[in-house]
Amino acid sequence: MTTFKNVLYDVKDGLATVTVNRPDKLNALNAETVDELRLVFETIRDASDVRAAVLTGTGEKAFIAGADIGELAKQTPIVGVETSRKGQAVLSLIESMGKPVIAAINGYALGGGCEIALACTLRVASETAKIGLPEVSLGIIPGYGGTQRLGRLVGLGRALEMILTGDMIDAKEAHRIGLVNRVFPADSLRGGADELARKIMTRAPIAVALAKQSAISGWDLPIADGLALEAALFGLCPTTEDMKEGMGAFLEKRKPTFRGK
Repeated sequence: MTTFKNVLYDVKDGLATVTVNRPDKLNALNAETVDELRLVFETIRDASDVRAAVLTGTGEKAFIAGADIGELAKQTPIVGVETSRKGQAVLSLIESMGKPVIAAINGYALGGGCEIALACTLRVASETAKIGLPEVSLGIIPGYGGTQRLGRLVGLGRALEMILTGDMIDAKEAHRIGLVNRVFPADSLRGGADELARKIMTRAPIAVALAKQSAISGWDLPIADGLALEAALFGLCPTTEDMKEGMGAFLEKRKPTFRGK
């Protein structure tokens, strides 16, 4: 397995754990870390023995406390566009891969950290988490998809308030507005994230991938186009062994054993 400088990667019983490991920088994203995350999630995407992933940060203070300001401060306009597109590509990979990725937000999730959480399939947070997009206080705007994904998740008005003020919200408020799915005590966060991931892992893998694709790809389509997409993907299900197993198990009153085929 490849060893990375800023990211820890582990797989146990089909569940991958990805940990951004720059505690001295509150796990801030620099260019090297973004590159490593791309490689890690490409590995997860292509690994037949991995069914789901949990993404978190080292320590109790930060999930990912934004981008590395030292790097951002030196950017030219051209480099800025390239940096944004590079980060957006990694987050699109996380969002669109056929396996669920759960963000376990264990502290500050600011700027790029908030944006990477938004790209994950689900988000859970510790009671001590703080989430925000403070870019306007630095003279920039979110560049890793924050202006696009946040409004789709929580509504445009609430998203604009967060983006234009740059204010942080706590875990309770994030849960209230639908930004995070669940909130746990700090010492229970990882267990809660793993439990949620493993619950999804008991379901049919191809159905999970198709359902995720339908929901995300149809997110901003006209309803007629979204329904057409859903019908097409629904029609693929009878081609799978998993559908036969799932329905057979239901009729035989037993637990299914899905093989992702």
